[in-house]
Order: sequence, then structure tokens, then C-alpha cells
Amino acid sequence: MAIQKTVCKKMLPLAAFFTLLVSNLFSQKIVRYDLYVKDTLVNFTGKEKRAIAVNGQIPMPTLTFTEGDTAEIHVHNELNESTSLHWHGLFLPNKEDGVPNLTQMPIKPHTTHIYRFPIIQHGTHWYHSHSGLQEQIGMYGNFIMLKKQTDPAFRKGIDDLPTVPIVLSEWTDYRPENVHRLLHNATDWFAIRKNATQSYGEAIKAGHFNTKLKNEWKRMLAMDVSDVYYDKILMNGSPATDIKSIDGKILKAGDKVRIRISNGGASSYFWLTYAGGKITVVANDGNDTAPVEVDRLIIAVSETYDVVVTIPADSTAYELLATTEDRTNSASCYIGNGIKQLLSPLPRLKYFEGMKMMNDMMKMNGDLDDMGMKMSLNQMDMNVVMYPEITGELKKKKDIKMRDPEPGNDHSNHAGNKYDANALSEIVTLNYAMLKSPHKTNLPKDASVKELKFELTGNMNRYVWSLNNKVVSEADKILIKKGEIVRLVLYNGSMMRHPMHLHGHDFRLLNGQGENAPLKNVVDIMPMETDTLEFHANVEGDWFFHCHILYHMMSGMGRVFTYENQAPNPLIPNPKLAQRKLFADDRKMHFMFQNDLATNGNDGEMMFQNTRWSIGSEWRLGYHDMHGYETETHIGRYLGKMQWLMPFVGFDWRYRKMGIDEQEKNLFGQTNTKDNRAVLSVGVNYTLPMLVRFQAEIFTDGIFRLQLMREDIPVAKRLRAAFMVNTDKEYMAGLNYILNRSFSVRTHYDSDMGFGAGLTFAY
Repeated sequence: MAIQKTVCKKMLPLAAFFTLLVSNLFSQKIVRYDLYVKDTLVNFTGKEKRAIAVNGQIPMPTLTFTEGDTAEIHVHNELNESTSLHWHGLFLPNKEDGVPNLTQMPIKPHTTHIYRFPIIQHGTHWYHSHSGLQEQIGMYGNFIMLKKQTDPAFRKGIDDLPTVPIVLSEWTDYRPENVHRLLHNATDWFAIRKNATQSYGEAIKAGHFNTKLKNEWKRMLAMDVSDVYYDKILMNGSPATDIKSIDGKILKAGDKVRIRISNGGASSYFWLTYAGGKITVVANDGNDTAPVEVDRLIIAVSETYDVVVTIPADSTAYELLATTEDRTNSASCYIGNGIKQLLSPLPRLKYFEGMKMMNDMMKMNGDLDDMGMKMSLNQMDMNVVMYPEITGELKKKKDIKMRDPEPGNDHSNHAGNKYDANALSEIVTLNYAMLKSPHKTNLPKDASVKELKFELTGNMNRYVWSLNNKVVSEADKILIKKGEIVRLVLYNGSMMRHPMHLHGHDFRLLNGQGENAPLKNVVDIMPMETDTLEFHANVEGDWFFHCHILYHMMSGMGRVFTYENQAPNPLIPNPKLAQRKLFADDRKMHFMFQNDLATNGNDGEMMFQNTRWSIGSEWRLGYHDMHGYETETHIGRYLGKMQWLMPFVGFDWRYRKMGIDEQEKNLFGQTNTKDNRAVLSVGVNYTLPMLVRFQAEIFTDGIFRLQLMREDIPVAKRLRAAFMVNTDKEYMAGLNYILNRSFSVRTHYDSDMGFGAGLTFAY
């Protein structure tokens, strides 16, 4: 017994050692952050505006973890509205994904919500609010997960370089809700602010009158590469930043710096260029890539890139320039110490050259014509197609060689590589075909494959964005099985590029790299492009797949993947109610109001509309009985992918003092008295070539009316013309000069009201 006790005593320290060893091996370090979400005021433009700060700062704090940690993030919502946080690109349990009304209920005002999940990956990611439009006004920040130095994938000379995280973003003084409303109302105020209007006067001056005519004949609005004008572009919350040292070490000639760049913008793509020479891309969307040197790259909304730059000389700070794709604004970061070495600004876009090419791409029915090319992986650079000046100094024709197509991608119809920026120029531009994983990314060979095809659809006329012509609220959740491979074939049939993001999973982008296809969670798809991606369905839950341009997502461009027979989410106690709230985003009605106070009377309109429905009223009010008054109300639903057709029901109420026996005849010989008329109607609106609105309407008193109308003919940059003529022998012609977003000066002649001039207010 004594011997046994002695042995036990001797074994205790050893047992304790092994216990400690095992616990250390298998335990995870808990890294806690407390995030306080609070209203604040900012002044980026000389005006104080509302924003949302987290821990008193914009952008939100950079959260840093090491693979193997456990993240514990306490979100203290001090707003008077609900919020949420989504961890972009992270692998985590579905209930931690941070999509309100899908994976959790919104974090109510003045409450705290705890996110807790293991860190099982590494790389540059970011996080942002997924509630409404909060992301636009400050709720975005970097989320960095470091490799362990013992990781077999640790790359010396890359992963051990001094590192700086940068988050790109934009700022507008407009409330984001107002931005969204203006986009749905098809205002061209943002184009005016960007000096990007394409009026007939500007077309004639540029020698592109026929180009403009053809554009409007095909029922297209003026073109642009971006939706919104932004007052400021920011890097880490500032238009200009300096990086003179990292971790206390002064940067000097020959030093290499790894920059972790996240595009936290709501709707802007950014060109990245560096005054110190080449940019070496080493990671994308948090995943390692084989290093590739380029002169420039474009970072899509919500993408991340890790790049390495070198400081060529001492006493110089080299500019890293981020320029919006529309070239209207930029932000800079100066790397190094000394005199600033600046980059030349990117040239202004040649919009009419782009419009000319766009006309060739668009069919009369609104579909795109790929011109016989099978395009994918950004190889047909839309910037070359629409903005040929982007290639810089062109190579001589004899220097342009046809490159062999990437395996699996047919580029045989690229006549002379005329759309390949890298074939046309000495400037090397990154495209997806250049990305290669340093390790094999094959998915399980024995897994079944579920293939889904989506066309990215939408139009600018009413700002509708969808998949297969259905928004989120019009489509069922897509059922997938755990263990299967989901293959998505995406074709962009719209005139805008779309950064499509998948929550909770990385996907392989099939780019001709075979077993080393890169892993991503965002794919930027250009117009007319087809891209194929595939992912292993290995985490149950409801996962959002959507365009990451904020205003496109809120307009309905997305889907929800859900696993068959999955367990209920404990954070969603009432799934049906949550779904109704989720669907409310793209079903939201947007309000528009316009009123003209003129010398001959008062006329205007107001409208509520969403993705499909429109409720609108027009009125005309005279100053005496001979002019009388009239109001028309229409309730209609837009049909078709392009939404050129809208059947409607209506109500017409009018009064005008006329003689006892005085009557009017329309072009069909029908008599009509305007003394007192209140009738119902049915009819259709149809958008004709030249963007003329044709209306056919029959009233309950038997009167039939046809009408042609257009109110936004772009005569000059700020000057718009309008006309109306109908079979009731009514007509109108007018001119409108835009002063600012809300006010314009108008003059017009109306067959009922005569000549007038006045001030127009628009909201």
C-alpha cells in the first residue's frame, strides 16, 4: 500500500503535466472584442452629416485573430434602430452569419448580442452591417485572421512581411435612403454631378449624334459604369493617409510591404495603381494565390486583395492610388518617407465611345448580343470595350498576338484580341484567369453535382436588379443537400457588372487553372460574361447569395440557399414572420414627387413604386374656372424583363367651365364635355423606341384615348425638353433647366392652360 501511494505521488506531477499539455493542445484561445454601435456626426465635405461609428471610429475597428482562436464579439447596439454584423467570407455556424431575419433576428436598439465562433481559416476579410443601408454610413471594417508560423502553408517572404490593413469606402452627404430612392426614380442628377451626362448637345459637339440617336432608339438611358456620385473616397476613413513606419520600424528603400485591402464601399469599384512600380498579388478573398505581378488591378465591391509593394528609394513616399471606376474621385496612401511621388490621374472616360460599343451590344428587345464571343473571367475587359482609352499607349498591330485560350475557356472569337487589355497595351491588368491557388482545390470526386444556371437581369430605367428576372421575394429558397457539390453557371445579361457574393462558403472559380483553380467568395461578372463556380455544401443553414452592390442587393438581386432537412435555427423563433421581413427590402415602395408652380397654373405628379408596381397621380390646376382642374390616377404592374409594358387601371376626374352647348370632339369623332367628368379607365403604358411613352386608355363613358409623351429629352447637360400629344387634341411642349437636385426652372405651352413659366420642385 505504501509503495502504491509512493508511486501515485510520483505520478501526480507527470499526470498534471500531460493534463496541461492536452488542455493546451486542444483548448482554444478566446479573443474578445466589445463593439459599441452609436450615432455620430461627421464632416468630410464641410457639412455635418449623420453617420454610425463603432467604438467612436469610422471605419469600425480592425479585428485581428489567429487561426485556432475563438472569436467572442459583444455588439452593444446604442442606436435607436436595429442593427446586425455580417462576417464577410468567414466559415462559421449559420446562426453567427449576421443576416437579420435570415440567420438571426435584428439586434434591437439598446441591447447586446454576442457572436461566438471558432476561427478555422486565415486571410484578409472584412465585416459590415447587413441591416438596411447602414453599411453606407460607416459600418464596415477589416477582419484579419493570421496564419500560425507553424502552418505548413506559411510563406516566408510573404506571410512574415510588415503588414498594413486598408479598407476602401465612399462617402455621400445624401442620406442613403435618399440615394436609393433617387436611383429608383431614374434621376440623372448623379450624372450631372459626375459631368457624365450624354445630352444631344454634347453628342453633336463630340461628333456622336448618330450614336446618341441609336442609343435612345434602343430605349437605353445614358450610360455609366457606376450608379452613385460620391463626395469623398476614403482609405481607412481618410482621403489621404501616410504609412511611414510599421510596428515602430521606419520604412526605407528596398523594404517590401504587404497591404491587406478590402473594398468596403457600397457601390464603387476601384482601380489600384502604385507609383513605386509593380504590384504583386499574393491573395484574394482571404485565400492564398501564386504571386503574380501586375501594373494595376480593379477591386470589385466587397472583394479583398493582399498585395506586396516595394519601396524603390529613400527620401520618397510612393502613392498607392485608389480611383473609382468612373474616374470621378480617388484616395491615396503614401508609402515611405520623404517627397511624395505622385501618379498621374486616370484619364476621363470617353462616354460616347463607350455608348457606341454599347449600342452594338444591345438588341432591340433589350437582350445583350455577345457578338459571337464566349466570354468569361474578365478576359474581355469591359473597360476596353466601353472605354478604349484605358489601355494607355496601344501596341502596334504587329505586336498584338492571339494568345491560346485558357483551358476550358473558348476565346476563339476574340478577333485580334481587340478586347484584351493585356494584348493591346504594355500595361498589365489583373484578370481572374491569372489567379492560381498554390495548392490543389479539388472537391470530392464521389460527391453528386447539382448544377444551377442564373442570368443576372435588370435594367437602369426603373433600377430593377434580379436573377432570372425574379427578385428575392419572388423566388423560393434553393434546396441543396449536405455533401453535394453545387455548381453555379452565371451569365450577366445586364449592362452593369455585378460582384456576386456567397455567404459561409468559398467556391472554386473555374478559370483554366485545373486542380489549382482559385478559391473565392466574390466573383465580379462583367456584361455578357459567363462564369462557372462550384462549392462543397458542407455547412447547414440558410446562406445568402447576392450582388454586393448595396443598392442592387436591396432591390432584390439575390437568392437564399438552404439545406434539406436541417435543424431549426434557435435564433429565428418565427420563420414565417422573419421571411416576410426579409422580403420587405425589395418590396419597399419608393416615393417620388414633382410640382410645377407656373404663371398659368399648377401641375405635378406623385408616385409610389417598387420592383413591379406603380401607383401614380398627375394633376393640373388652373387659376380660374376656364382653366379648371384635372387629376388622373393609375395603378399598374410592369411586365417583362425590361419592364417596358405596364397594364393599369385608372381614375380621371376633371372640371372646366365651358359654354352650355360647347363640346369637344377627339380624333375618333367622340364627343367629350369637360364641365364635370369622373370616370374609371383601363389601359396600357408602353415604352417605344426613343424612350417615348405610349399610352392607350379606354374610359367607362366610352371615350378612347391614345397618347405619346416624353418628359426627359436631354438637350444639354442641364436642359431637358418635354412634349405630349393625344387624340383628345391636347398637346404640350416645354423646357426644363435643372438648377440642383430639387429645383429647376421650367417654361411650357399647354393647349388647355396656355403659356407659362415657373419653378419646379422635385423630391
